Amino acid sequence: MAIAVIALILGVLLGAFILIPRHGKSAHTNQVQSNGNNSKASKSYSKTEVALHNKRTDCWIIIKDKVYDVTSYVEEHPGGDAILAHAGDDSTEGFYGPQHATRVFDMIDDFYIGDLHK
Repeated sequence: MAIAVIALILGVLLGAFILIPRHGKSAHTNQVQSNGNNSKASKSYSKTEVALHNKRTDCWIIIKDKVYDVTSYVEEHPGGDAILAHAGDDSTEGFYGPQHATRVFDMIDDFYIGDLHK
């Protein structure tokens, strides 16, 4: 009986850990507060500028002509290093792939930093 109770508690904690979004660094929190609303005026980035941010420690991606700084999420990404496959490049196709749960579409707005300059 005790094992069942412990397993239930661990299951609830694990579920909460997975489902509750976490925001790591304070710099990211400030960024979310200033850029969380896509209707605000935003900065525009060129593809060349986005391409410079192509590392685990500095990872920007493009999704539907919007630029996202996902650096703080790289280590948390459930798909591991798959997020780095298009670091500094267009990730639209991979983002809308079948591997992503619907909550990812709500989460991505937290990482928005601007639009792609055309």
